[in-house]
Amino acid sequence: MITVRLPDGTDRTLPASSTALDLATAIGPGLARAAVAAKVNGRLVDLSHLLHDGDEVELITDRSPEGLEVIRHSTAHLMAMAVQELFPKSQVTIGPVIEDGFYYDFAFDRPFTPEDLASIEARMKEIARRRLDIQREEWDRDEAIAYFERLGERYKVKLIERIPAGETVSLYRQGEWADLCRGPHVPNTGKLKHFKLMKVAGAYWEGKADNEQLQRIYGTAWASKEDLQAYLARLEEAERRDHRKLGRALDLFHLQEEAPGMVFWHPNGWRVWQVIEQEIRAVMRAHGYQEIRTPQIVDRKLWERSGHWDKFRDEMFTTSTENRDYAIKPMNCPCHVQVFNQALHSYRDLPLRLAEFGSCHRNEPSGTLHGLMRLRNFTQDDAHIFCSEEQIQREVGAFIDLTFEVYRRFGFEDVIIYLSDRPERRVGTDAQWDKAEAALHTALRDKGIEYGLNPGEGAFYGPKIEFSLKDCLGRVWQCGTIQVDFSMPGKLGAEYVAEDGTRKTPVMLHRAILGSMERFIGILIEHYEGKFPFWLAPVQAVVCNITDAQAQYAREITERMRAAGFRVEMDLRNEKVGYKVRAHTLARVPFILVAGDRERQDGQVSVRDRAGNNLGTVAVDAWIERMRSLASAYE
Repeated sequence: MITVRLPDGTDRTLPASSTALDLATAIGPGLARAAVAAKVNGRLVDLSHLLHDGDEVELITDRSPEGLEVIRHSTAHLMAMAVQELFPKSQVTIGPVIEDGFYYDFAFDRPFTPEDLASIEARMKEIARRRLDIQREEWDRDEAIAYFERLGERYKVKLIERIPAGETVSLYRQGEWADLCRGPHVPNTGKLKHFKLMKVAGAYWEGKADNEQLQRIYGTAWASKEDLQAYLARLEEAERRDHRKLGRALDLFHLQEEAPGMVFWHPNGWRVWQVIEQEIRAVMRAHGYQEIRTPQIVDRKLWERSGHWDKFRDEMFTTSTENRDYAIKPMNCPCHVQVFNQALHSYRDLPLRLAEFGSCHRNEPSGTLHGLMRLRNFTQDDAHIFCSEEQIQREVGAFIDLTFEVYRRFGFEDVIIYLSDRPERRVGTDAQWDKAEAALHTALRDKGIEYGLNPGEGAFYGPKIEFSLKDCLGRVWQCGTIQVDFSMPGKLGAEYVAEDGTRKTPVMLHRAILGSMERFIGILIEHYEGKFPFWLAPVQAVVCNITDAQAQYAREITERMRAAGFRVEMDLRNEKVGYKVRAHTLARVPFILVAGDRERQDGQVSVRDRAGNNLGTVAVDAWIERMRSLASAYE
């Protein structure tokens, strides 16, 4: 007999040679049905894994995040098997789990069609019904190479050849089909019931553009039919809210091939931009930031001194003139240090907070560009705080408060926070990293904020806190960040005079609240479905006349509202008022104000909102006051 320990601290005695599945069955048939894998001594394994005396065992069900990942990994294998049953000449390459699903890359002599996807999905369901056992096999490396060579699977051979000689290779077999994999997997294909293939896209072997072109099939898999249907409904809603479609429909912006990854802002979109920029600018002034502006093109030597040239050279756009090499700035920080260096600062000047709406360019691969969410030219609400070591924690705490304040103004209450600590490759001493990480941890704990850890994911120059927003569809968007940098100020010669008269190097805190202005606007468009809050809407109200007899009155009303500081337009077209109201409702204008003869005689307007509600007839002055209250309340 053997004894294993469960997560609740209790022990369970089992016959020798028992597996994790035997343990689940002994606990209860319900758990045996729900279990898809196990964690033994902290390592995720198959349910067929043999248990030993003293093992600590946690059974992983289909409702846990780890269990869902196992289901998706197994479904990727199910798809690959279905593809090769239908298209025997296809070769499989890699098939990882990704957020909400999985993909597999295939080498095939023709493009997969939508009809092919339907056939593949049908075959997947048929294989699942076969309830094929999924078994782990361990092979000698050279035997595995010979096996896949016989099958003509040259990509698998390449992968195995990278494994050191003499090491064991694991394969997973279901029926006659097998694939190279570390695992774990579900016990049999019958566990895989709730999946859907989503799309086909092009991909390169190993992600390198000079390698062979492959075809990537994306799919999703879930633990229940209800979860799958809910996910597909979220996708449908996300499609309806797609900022690229709404950007065109609402005349906010466009992108075109002549400027890939760069935005053409239309008047309505630029109004939204300006409102956000002025909002952030006012917040910065109120919190002691000074706004600056730095050049777009800077000599290569500065990027070499800062360390960016070695790390980001491939992401930089470069140019040359008069035998000098330049880079279009991909980030603002080295330029901010140059502003700091123009005066010899005293400790009394610190913290010095320099902010910039900095336009940056990065040479992102064309295949990764995605509307406003991934661009080559973007603007950061960037700032750098130059401070002493003793001031780090206080400045980080103030930034946390400021960040939450700004997110609330834009309607985001659900903020997820992670702290990323030192990576393996880094600059600076361990003592500096200790101080920086301790300051970030303490600042978060002092605020009573729950946060997660991203071990080893800090920047090469220092740890960071990341702020992510959850939108109305539950999607998470990483936006704000604050990073502690002991390295760059010293590299670029930044100094201040300390209280004892000595020269010291300041610490530089890199921080942004929104991140990319463009991306944040894309998030807002999708979060609100283009129905911006009143204070943020590009057009806050439209005044419509019924006949030409009210045209002058409509002009007067519009001018009075504009004079009060509101973004108001008028529609004097020779169209029926119902047509006008519908057009501006579809344009997501918060309020449509209608002026007929009665309204003109009484100095009033008839008010409708974009939800279709008739708010009645209101005196113009009273309505202006109502708009003031809406704007001040950030409704």
